[in-house]
Amino acid sequence: MNDIDTLAKQLQPHYSHFDVANRLLFSGHSHQAWPDVARDGLAEAYDVAASKVDTKWDTAAEKTETLRNYLRDFYDDPNGLYCQSENTHHLIVSWLSSYDLKNKPKIITTDGEFHSMFRQLHRLTEEGLQMAQINAKSDDIVQQIENEIDDETCAIMLSRVYFQSGLINQHISEIAALARSHDIPLMIDDYHGTNVVPLSIRESNLEDCFVLIGGYKYLQWGEGNCFLRFPKDCSLRPAITGWFASFSTLDEPRDTEPVEYDDGNQRFATGTYDPSSQFRAAQVVEFFREQGLTPGVLRTQYLAQMKLLKELFLDHGFDPKIIKPYHQKPLEQNGGFLALQSPHAREIRARLLEKNVFTDARADILRMGTAPYITAQQIEKAMKKFANTVKEIS
Repeated sequence: MNDIDTLAKQLQPHYSHFDVANRLLFSGHSHQAWPDVARDGLAEAYDVAASKVDTKWDTAAEKTETLRNYLRDFYDDPNGLYCQSENTHHLIVSWLSSYDLKNKPKIITTDGEFHSMFRQLHRLTEEGLQMAQINAKSDDIVQQIENEIDDETCAIMLSRVYFQSGLINQHISEIAALARSHDIPLMIDDYHGTNVVPLSIRESNLEDCFVLIGGYKYLQWGEGNCFLRFPKDCSLRPAITGWFASFSTLDEPRDTEPVEYDDGNQRFATGTYDPSSQFRAAQVVEFFREQGLTPGVLRTQYLAQMKLLKELFLDHGFDPKIIKPYHQKPLEQNGGFLALQSPHAREIRARLLEKNVFTDARADILRMGTAPYITAQQIEKAMKKFANTVKEIS
């Protein structure tokens, strides 16, 4: 417990606006609190817009580059390119539009993907796309994917950490090798992996892969800070494209030649966006560095918090017909939240919220996610309220 509290109590004074020391915020896998410096970033965005007017975009671009550099460091990925967008959905659509879906209409994915990916792919099946779904919990996922690959396969799209279970996909490098051997692109959704489960793209041999990243959760960057990591030699030409994807050609006369794309990070970019998000996030990046929140430090904190949370849950001996752990895998194979399965998941969540305990529920899965600023005492307090709530509905 002391190990948890050392870091948590170091951080808590820096989150005074979110009042993290006095609240039970256990939806960190969905929306973490922002440090106080994030507010300074928003004020800075206003001041820069007021003073620089149209020329504010040069400063905004510098902020975005700060975020890219943070991600390159986290992923041990000095050569990767990172396209910024306001959400991962746009990046998925832009990326998909780069491929010949008429002649290769098959996407291999899993049944454990987040709504941004699943909903869009599901809708496209109504227009002729083929979606092969692999069981995300299967131990032979690589073999299942290989069995699905055929001449019509366009891409493989799946998560590194699944949003329902919190489980880490243990076979990413094997899947990447399989995709590579068939000359099929691999898209990895890492929204639940960034800043909670370290990953070296170089050591994992993923340098030719595409990675979706979002700042809303573990990065504490808030909304509007999503990225698509792609290989430095990428030459894709997305059909869904915005003018931010080719600033270098804006002053050239319009003609009927093929649309051009800038080399560099913004190949999959859209159009004008609100850059205040990047000012806010850049302040958070600097704060994380000042506080020594390295990937290793963060991973150690999350694992210690998850261990305590799970131990306290098991100590109560709940009826498994009422609620139980979603999986029995070791915590080392888990991301940053505890997934609990219950037919009463949404009711439990609602009642916990009435007790000022923030959690999250989707269908029959209740999720409790910590954050680096949560103490052992807060975990104990939340679990006591949790136990009382389960008793109320038993």
